[in-house]
Amino acid sequence: MAIGRGIGKAVSRLIPRLRRTAERNIEIAMPELPKQRRREIIAGTYGSLGRQMGFIAHFPHFNPEDIRELVEVVGKKENFDPAFEKGRGVLFFTGHFGSWEVFPLLPAAFGYEMNILVRRIDNPLVEAFVDSLRTKFGAVTLGKRQSGRRLYKILEKGGLLGILADLNAQHRDGVFVDFFGVPASTTKSIAKIALKTGTVVLPAFAVWEEEKDRYVVYLEPPIEYEITEDREKDILELTRKITETVERYVRKYPEQWLWIHKRWNTRPEGEEGLY
Repeated sequence: MAIGRGIGKAVSRLIPRLRRTAERNIEIAMPELPKQRRREIIAGTYGSLGRQMGFIAHFPHFNPEDIRELVEVVGKKENFDPAFEKGRGVLFFTGHFGSWEVFPLLPAAFGYEMNILVRRIDNPLVEAFVDSLRTKFGAVTLGKRQSGRRLYKILEKGGLLGILADLNAQHRDGVFVDFFGVPASTTKSIAKIALKTGTVVLPAFAVWEEEKDRYVVYLEPPIEYEITEDREKDILELTRKITETVERYVRKYPEQWLWIHKRWNTRPEGEEGLY
């Protein structure tokens, strides 16, 4: 993991296109930061990705006991257990942050089944390899083209479903909510599923804590939401709360978020692009 982090930082300048995207994103999100601090964040982003790759390299050799030893979970008793006991299912959301790939391994290590919504990789050989790691302990991966009805059934039966909440969404798939004070097209799938099933929406973030020399998964209190007769307003409000939670973690641990994708790429009708 240390080697991966070092390699990640070393190659941060070797892909100019991604570096320019990261620089522009930080300029959009936190224009007040000096250039030196922006460079530190970008280097940290690559270092975080490299560390995660080093961690993933061990997945084939892990057993559940290793996961329980190497990853600390905070908030299980206080937040997850009461949510799970309601029997309405738990919809986790997280972001491309820290080690998001650890989540498929966690539930089985702690005695639960997990379903993960993923974007399938175009290369079938790479997809098969990555999927074998994600499903090593019995997690089920569901492609984004999967039937929505299957997702609903998982939660209606009290199951667990994980979704990433922080990438740019196309117009048909997203709603605009503020992210760092700038409208960002954000997936509305989490809100749509939650409002249809009445499930518990639980924030979950895997953060590298330097002092502990390990990943710490923070399970936060559920996001509260209302179901009214105005469905579009309900979707917008829940998506806004989800995005605020993601932003809070990015502000606290900026080096661990994926700044190298065009988060504000989709713009409201008539507005000029930001890249």
